[in-house]
This record gives sequence, structure tokens and C-alpha cells, in this order.
Amino acid sequence: MLVGGRGWQDSGCGQTRYWVRGGPVRGPAAGEAGMPHRFPALIAAPPRGAVRLWLTGARLFDGTGGPVRDGVAVLVEDGVIQRVTTAQEPCPAGAWALEVGQRVLLPGLIDAHTHAAGRVPRVLRGAEEVLPGTAAHFLQAELRGYLRRGVTTIRVTGSQGQAPQEARQAMRYGAFRGPRVLTCGKIISATAPGGRFYGDMYREADGPDGMRRAVREQIRAGADFIKVMTTGARSNELENPGPLQLTEAELAAVTGEAHRMGFKVAAHAEGLAGSEAAIAAGVDTLEHGMYLHRRPDLLEAMAAHGQVLVPTLAGYYWMAGQAGAGAVAEAEPAAGAEPDAQMTPMLADLARHNIEEGAATLQAAKRAGVKIALGSDVSLRTGAEVQLMIRHGLTSGAALMAATSTAAQALGLAEHIGTVEQGKLADLLIVDGDPLAEPQLLTDPGRIWLVLQLGVPVAGRAMERDAGLPASEPLIR
Repeated sequence: MLVGGRGWQDSGCGQTRYWVRGGPVRGPAAGEAGMPHRFPALIAAPPRGAVRLWLTGARLFDGTGGPVRDGVAVLVEDGVIQRVTTAQEPCPAGAWALEVGQRVLLPGLIDAHTHAAGRVPRVLRGAEEVLPGTAAHFLQAELRGYLRRGVTTIRVTGSQGQAPQEARQAMRYGAFRGPRVLTCGKIISATAPGGRFYGDMYREADGPDGMRRAVREQIRAGADFIKVMTTGARSNELENPGPLQLTEAELAAVTGEAHRMGFKVAAHAEGLAGSEAAIAAGVDTLEHGMYLHRRPDLLEAMAAHGQVLVPTLAGYYWMAGQAGAGAVAEAEPAAGAEPDAQMTPMLADLARHNIEEGAATLQAAKRAGVKIALGSDVSLRTGAEVQLMIRHGLTSGAALMAATSTAAQALGLAEHIGTVEQGKLADLLIVDGDPLAEPQLLTDPGRIWLVLQLGVPVAGRAMERDAGLPASEPLIR
């Protein structure tokens, strides 16, 4: 079946289907014989909307960089955007009309750097010990929370064991609704202190052959992309995030093996040595990179090769003890701010320094023409990251594109999501108010009017108030 210039193609996995633009996919992810790259996150999609929807009377931010358009209507069928037109058109035959009431409709938000893992709160001494399966329920609650905030896709850049794959499988088979989950499997790292600090999040390896095997293991486990630690992490006291943590030959083995198999590579890179090596090795996204403003030549190289920067400002604020930045991004970190209880004073001081460095890099990257994608690095802080990106140099339109179309490009999913256009998957967000003028509304679930995932209403105030949604449509569980 062809819809809007694209078609369904059998994936070779029973009844599973995935979306491809008409004709063979080009580039390193195409694989042999023009076959498209198979994202486990797309293969594991939940059921699509069964009701034909006519969303009318909307103001549209489509994520392409154009201005907001008034009086727009969008036709959704089989989980796909069939048509974007004017509200003057009559409701198509057989479609369920939903009057949006001049609210702003935009693509579902994308968070390109999360660590969704289902963290269990610390129990009091003498309380019952946490049972082995309890964390999975907290992960489910976290994923539901993303949908309530209008986030329809997340890229998990490190979690515990196979928690993301397990949650994704549960969503595929109808246990609950959450965002589309891309996972790196385990983070590939050289033998380093981080392996002691982060539980079952790392896959340590040494030497080029060991790195290749580690990449293959993540693909075997259902990874959508590969993540590698080119430097240590700023969130533990024994690692130095300055020097290159693995050899250039080891890094080349990671990127070479991943790209050969059609998988993108995300590099954790803080210090300049790790950033330089990651850029030279051809990684697809560079995570953090807070000191890059000191090396304009590296930013120019990123821009020239289309590499994407994911700045993760909210993570620095959280580590600096600015928990309020999760909801209100206006406050600068005060010199006497109390660090988060989980951070040592040394790490909190480093985070305060990194706020300044990261802000300078965001501005320098913008000037250099580097693509910038949103990644919060902190649970359920996607909207706060939008605010912080605006505070530190992006326009509101650019920040929203970082959370939609540019993030989709970073994930390799620009053919499917990230803009409101004919043929794209119907992951849509409708909000009360204008997020360009009031970006803070994205931190308030009360102003999320409706969230559609693959054409299915899954969250939002409209569901709570019975806004005329089709009763036959499966809603959020």
C-alpha cells in the first residue's frame, strides 16, 4: 500500500512492517541491496490508530523552520499524517472531526539524551528491601510521564541491563503506552572507574577486537544505535573527563563496526581530547561537548560533516543543585546553592562551571552552523531543556526544532517523525498557548491538551475532559 509517496515494506519479521520513503534508502544505513535500516524501536511499535481523525482549527508549528500557520487542518489515518491543509476544507467522509480551538499543534517532542531506568526511591532503614522487579514499575511510570509532557520519542543513552528493551517489548504487546524508545543497549567503555559507579550500564572492553565484539553484542541485544565513552564522566569522583579514555584505534573499531552495520554512533565527550577524537572518527552525535567553544575548528568540522551536538544543559543544572531548573529555567546557579544530595561538593562545583562552559559552546555551535538536538540528561526534563536552550542563546523556534526535526535527524528517524508533514507518523502534540511565546508551558502537564502517538490519543487534558474523542479508540491505559 502506498500513502503519500511512501510505502510499507515487509521487514522479514512476520507481520512487522516499517516505514520507508518510496525507493531504496540511501547512505550508510541503507544496508545491502537498498534495504532500509531496521530500527528495533520502529519494529516494536504499538498498534496504530484505527479511527480516521480530522484535527481542525489548529495553529501549526510544523518543525520545518517556517512560521506558525493559522487555520490548519490535519487528516490522520492508519497512524500516518495523510494531509495537511486548511480548516476551510470540510471534514472528509468517514473521519472523526476534532475541533482544536486555535490551540498550537506541533510534532511530538523528542528527547535525544535520557537515562530512563526506573529509579527506585531510597528506602528508609528498617523498611522492606526493594524487590528485584520493582524498578520496572518505576520505569513504566517514568515512560508514562514522558507522554504526559508531550514527549513521544526518547533516545536512552544508557540504562540498567536490558530495562529499555523490556519496557519497549511490554509497550509493543499492549501492557501500557509510553514514548518510542531507542536504546544503545549498554554503553561501550574502556576499562575505567565508571564501570564501578554505574551498575549494569557499561560494557567495558579493551583493544580494537574487544570493541568490535562489544558493538556486536549491543546490536544482538536490540540496540538502535551505539554509544561510546570517549572520555570519563563528570558524575563520579574517580574519572577525569579531560583525557581521551580509549585509543584512537579502539574508537575507530567502534565507529567502523557500527557504521558498517548501518548504526549511528553517539559519543560521550567532555574534554577536548575526547571531542576531537570523536569528531575525527566520524561519530554521528556528540553528547555534552561543553568545552568545544574553545576550539572553533572542531565546531567548523562538525558543521561541515553534519555531526550533531546534544548539549544537555539540564543535566549540569541538576548536578549543580539547581533542582528548580527542572521546572523553572530562569534562575542562575547561586554561588551558595545547596548541591543535590547525590552530588559531592567537588562534582557540584564542576557542574556550576560546566553551566558556563556549556552555554558558551551552545552559542558558538549556533554561530558555526552546527546542528543542535535537544537532550535533557535528566528524567522528565525535556521542557526545561527547551527553556535552558533559549536562555543560553537559541531562539524559541530553534529550540523547538532542536526538540523535533533536528532531534529526529540525530536519531536517524527524520523520514518518520519530527515534522508535521504528509506521510510522517502521526506523533502529534496540541498545547494550550503558544510555545514560541511561552516555552515554559512545556513544563506544565496541565497545558498539554492532547498527545497523539501513531494516531492514538494517549495523554492530555482533552482526554480527561471528554473533548469529543472517539470512544472506540484505545486510549492510554
